[in-house]
Amino acid sequence: MSPTHKEQTPGKVIVAGGGAAGLMAAGQAALAGAETLVIEKMKHPGRKLGITGKGRCNITNIADTAELISHFGKNGRFLRQAFTRFSNTDLISFFEELGLKLVKERGGRVFPACGRAPEVVAVLQQWLKAGRVQIQRSSPVDKLLITDGRITGVVSKGKKTACDALILATGGASYPATGSTGDGYKMASKCGHTIVPIHPALVPLETAGIDTRKTAGLNLRNIRVSMYIGNKKRHETFGEMVFTDFGVTGPVILTLSDAAVTALQDKRRVTLSFDLKPALDEKKLDARLQRDLASRGKERFDSILRGLLPRELIPACLRHLDVPPEYQGCRINAGERKRLLNWLKDFRLEVTGHRPFSEAIITAGGVDTSEIDPRTMESRKVRGLYLAGELLNIHADTGGYNLQAAFSTGWIAGRSAAEGLQSRA
Repeated sequence: MSPTHKEQTPGKVIVAGGGAAGLMAAGQAALAGAETLVIEKMKHPGRKLGITGKGRCNITNIADTAELISHFGKNGRFLRQAFTRFSNTDLISFFEELGLKLVKERGGRVFPACGRAPEVVAVLQQWLKAGRVQIQRSSPVDKLLITDGRITGVVSKGKKTACDALILATGGASYPATGSTGDGYKMASKCGHTIVPIHPALVPLETAGIDTRKTAGLNLRNIRVSMYIGNKKRHETFGEMVFTDFGVTGPVILTLSDAAVTALQDKRRVTLSFDLKPALDEKKLDARLQRDLASRGKERFDSILRGLLPRELIPACLRHLDVPPEYQGCRINAGERKRLLNWLKDFRLEVTGHRPFSEAIITAGGVDTSEIDPRTMESRKVRGLYLAGELLNIHADTGGYNLQAAFSTGWIAGRSAAEGLQSRA
């Protein structure tokens, strides 16, 4: 349906939360003809959306539905209805019809062509304004009003506002400065919902085993990273990472972080293994090392290493090998060369912790999806209550998947809330 074609449905819908899911839900409820009010905690809606994707906003991914679902792990099946009814192609068409040009980039990621996340927020706000959606700003929802198992309104700043349906889209607990402080979990819990314990996800990791003062800011591309829990390799990914003054971050680290955080919470040892030369197997890499050491035998060893490693990693390599930097290449014996080979293919750091919610892109955990109807996003506990977005126990790795889930669940919640009013009329 066109983003601007409006139907007529009696009744009032309140959307608690003006993030990606909430804004989409509000617009869809209004399109279906419902009187719609967004109650937003912050002065400006869409604060988190406006900074996502390093300020560029990775709106979605062009992967097919099966692949989209696979990125959400075991809870992905809950999203099948949402992704079928409002798919990534629907989302792309939605924004393009509103005049926002999009571009596809590496890995199927879709961004606004202007490269500015705030423009996505601006387009959504203009759409809501055209749909006559009211936005009540700087107004946290303090309480949900329920009578005989049905939602009847909310309390915000001491004032009661009645409604016929409520969409709870208050977000998770990540980036609390944008308004996502976990309020929705408390409200959902008071409605009888089970809250799967939350923790930061897509979050940088703290590590030990290297002098971070020397490596902070180093960006490595095209490397393979494996994660060991205990002594067993559990996960592996390939791509880009960045060293920081506390440990590591970047796409491959964020992808592994959820499993790392879970293991750390269970008091299990977590180790990262970096293959710094994934394009070469051990035999080819050893042949290269022998050639370099032979052809540059009169040079200092640390100079030879500059042809193999970024400057910032050379001290860590020398320390592991226990070889003086001034050693000539010709003095490196077979055992030392073997240790260098192993280090290049299996450089390890122990994960000692993770960064807080304030640095996490998303929140893992949330409202148990078994208590939500996936066809409508309506609560199975309270009639007229709908839930959408990060508040739910659904999360994926990086690549645009999480925003697609927010928009899709928001779309269904908005349409369903308005259609529910129509059935009651």
